[in-house]
Amino acid sequence: MLLPVVSKLAAWRSYFRLKKMRLLRVILAGSGIFVCQAAWAVYAPVPEQAQGKDLTFSVESGISYNTNIFGASTDPISSFIFELAPDLTFNSSLSDQTFFSAGFRPTLDYFDNRPGKKLLYSQSVDARLAHSFSRTSVLDVSDAYSYDQNPEAIVNGAPVNTNQTLQSNEFDSRYSFAPLEKLGLVVKARSIYYDYISQALGQELNRFENLYGLEFDYTLLPDLKFAGEYRHQDVDYSNDPSDNNKHSDFLMGGFDYNVGPKLTASMRLGVEYRHRDGLSDETSPYAELSAKYAYAKGSFVSLGYSYTLEETSDPLLFSDEKTNRIFANVQHAFSALIVGSASVDYEPATLVGRPGQADVSEDTTHAGVALTYLPTKNWTVTASYDYDFVDSGISDRGLNRNRLGVSATVVF
Repeated sequence: MLLPVVSKLAAWRSYFRLKKMRLLRVILAGSGIFVCQAAWAVYAPVPEQAQGKDLTFSVESGISYNTNIFGASTDPISSFIFELAPDLTFNSSLSDQTFFSAGFRPTLDYFDNRPGKKLLYSQSVDARLAHSFSRTSVLDVSDAYSYDQNPEAIVNGAPVNTNQTLQSNEFDSRYSFAPLEKLGLVVKARSIYYDYISQALGQELNRFENLYGLEFDYTLLPDLKFAGEYRHQDVDYSNDPSDNNKHSDFLMGGFDYNVGPKLTASMRLGVEYRHRDGLSDETSPYAELSAKYAYAKGSFVSLGYSYTLEETSDPLLFSDEKTNRIFANVQHAFSALIVGSASVDYEPATLVGRPGQADVSEDTTHAGVALTYLPTKNWTVTASYDYDFVDSGISDRGLNRNRLGVSATVVF
């Protein structure tokens, strides 16, 4: 399925992720926004099917065909996959100023041609609390836990049929306020923990990533805001292979511009100063550029580019990954009931070798298309195709994969 289409690259995200084969997700034009009616109301995204009720139960079921279920560089194993995923979601305005949401989603995946265990169980649990102290003062706290036995073969170069079961938890908090009429401030923090069940993978990859930041925006014109931000990040590996811990400070500035009623643009440029415990320090550029054009109701095009330093899936050989990321997304509403979408994500990168290991080029491409049909308010049917390709200077990190699927979701 397709990547979520965004109006700008997220300014607050996990910048140093593993090199993941991401499952692309389709975004529906029918999604809406739930708005509390009080003047100090907290705004929170709630799907259209869930609006007007606190508790929502849905079930997704689908079948897909994956030509490379382990993300292998050679001798790929293909399989049909049958999925069943119920979802229980609670959304409620506890008061005019307080919004709370929580969700639980277990998933069963059955592979008809998988060596070893064929039935895999995964689950995700999340919660969010947002409180508006005033019209310009809002606290937003969320936490998301996931246990994934089939994380799309995310560790490049791992042997076929390696147990890549991953537990992770992400805690986010942000407090936004406006000390002056044209000045907005945001204090924010994020903590992510990665925990691989496999002792071999966990020894190298288990870690915490903690990120703290202070952001401001100043309204220069009604449609133009200048923005600046400072961030600090600590990456602490549980077993610290090869003295891999690092600490980074970011300083950046840019703008958010509503060019017209249909066109928006955003830019962040800056620098990152990275201190590595076991290697030399480095100063690196940082960039986020994006634009979105909404040419019709439920239809838009978005483009973006970013440059970052990220964590690698082989920290024993490489200290960092210098990643360029270029994306393009299109969503088109053919009618009120049929929505098509397409996404391309191209990531030319360089794996930065440790002393004695040469740098390695590695280019990753994700592409996908999807067609979604909404026959009724409570039913959604989606057909999708995804293509993943990794061209790496290290042969066993390469990948070629096709995925084709059909799924249906009903909301009760």
